[in-house]
Amino acid sequence: MGYRVAVVGATGNVGREMLNILEEVNFPVAKIHAIASRKSIGVEVSFGDRILKCEDVEQFDFSKVDVVLMSVSGSFSKEWSPKIGAAGPIVIDNSSAWRMDPDVPLVVPEVNPDDVTWANRKNIIANPNCSTAQLVVALKPLHDRAKIKRVVVATYQSVSGAGKEGMDELWDQTKGIFVLGPSEPKKFPKQIAFNVIPFIGAFLPDGYTDEEAKMWNETHKMIDPEIKLTVTCVRVPVMVGHSEAVNIEFAEPLDEDEARDILREAPGLIVVDKREPTGYVTPKEVQGEFPVYVSRIRNDPTVEHGLSMWVVADNLRKGAALNAVQIAQLLHERGLLRQTTAA
Repeated sequence: MGYRVAVVGATGNVGREMLNILEEVNFPVAKIHAIASRKSIGVEVSFGDRILKCEDVEQFDFSKVDVVLMSVSGSFSKEWSPKIGAAGPIVIDNSSAWRMDPDVPLVVPEVNPDDVTWANRKNIIANPNCSTAQLVVALKPLHDRAKIKRVVVATYQSVSGAGKEGMDELWDQTKGIFVLGPSEPKKFPKQIAFNVIPFIGAFLPDGYTDEEAKMWNETHKMIDPEIKLTVTCVRVPVMVGHSEAVNIEFAEPLDEDEARDILREAPGLIVVDKREPTGYVTPKEVQGEFPVYVSRIRNDPTVEHGLSMWVVADNLRKGAALNAVQIAQLLHERGLLRQTTAA
């Protein structure tokens, strides 16, 4: 017995990863549908050793599936997620469209699993921003122990966070600099090859970007609205894998040794922290991996109760596709997914 599953946006980077991970974790799938826009009808994507042909979202009958994984734009999700949820299945949406809706749970299973119990308000569950997802997995066990007062984060976000166009631009510019001559930036506002760009998203009136605002708003919703959080989001010339330099101030004493032990025992985390030239992780090493990795855990002597650490994860996996599949697994484990009998 299994579920009828649809992946909407199946031709994109994250949609393809959703299909890969559903197969990798042996999610109980009775039938799988790859759904895309009309222009992608018939495009082939893989699910394990099977080839699926994409179906048209506008013609598909969503009442015949149990769970829908969405990897689409916010505007597309705003239009389609309520329609799909009204047809019966639970929608797990990767866009930013529903994250701050008070009637939609925003879930990272290692952080706030109980929030899935009120998904029936709209039949929609939101996935957080890719940088937020890995951050809260690392913050939650520490907050439970010593109550976090303030966090300062600098992100180092890979180009895959901007989709296939971002990856292509880094590749083309890198080749161009060595072979063909420089090319004008298209996806990013400035050259990304051999450069870093301290700007992701759109500027807000206070000088922060909406990408930065997502991180504190989503952390407040999932962990604690009292945590003070300031962020600088930076795009870096890395294909896959987001990194974060994280500085934390606690309300109570918590030294690096105890923090290391807490993080080692926490779900979804792996600590790699040796004080030697290779005793830490980089985004290259976590590509294709499920966990969030934490390195360089150390006391911060500039505040009364402070720690600094380095947090890395595959943004296409834990930052997006994996988290969505883990939410589906959580719903399955708690008996919160219906199973249709329609063909």
